[in-house]
Amino acid sequence: MLVGRYRPILFLQYLLLGVDIFMNTFTEMLRFQNVILLVLYVIQDICIVFAVIIIFLLFFNTFIFQAGLVSILVSKFKVPICICFIYFSLCLGLHVWTMERRWGDVDMFVWSNKGYQALFIIQRTCAVLHYYFYKRTALKLGDPRYYQDSEWIHREFERRR
Repeated sequence: MLVGRYRPILFLQYLLLGVDIFMNTFTEMLRFQNVILLVLYVIQDICIVFAVIIIFLLFFNTFIFQAGLVSILVSKFKVPICICFIYFSLCLGLHVWTMERRWGDVDMFVWSNKGYQALFIIQRTCAVLHYYFYKRTALKLGDPRYYQDSEWIHREFERRR
């Protein structure tokens, strides 16, 4: 892929990651009303979905995918794909549970539930993994080897046979 074409996509991916980091960091401070918290959670979930869509669009744009060598892409990027879906599921679960607990009273102390604390810690830990693997995947997909026929692709295909 040409660097000029990939740069705006990379900036968009970084913007979506930045919004996600901002939401994970500051939503607890911005919980003045339930509606505000709900809108922030919806925005965060939409950003995660758009980030995953962009990654898959980049996969579909590669020469490897267009040549029908999907197994190479899947083997190279299975961990980031799995982490993205696990992270989205954890975020969605945490957001639903938070809204369910706080809907009646915004200032309710939700941290007394051990299950909620465990989900929060697991979600934040998975968030760090998601940020790392997503950024790494976004940068790897900028490699021109994925967008043209090369000896590397032939070696990978032969190795997989």
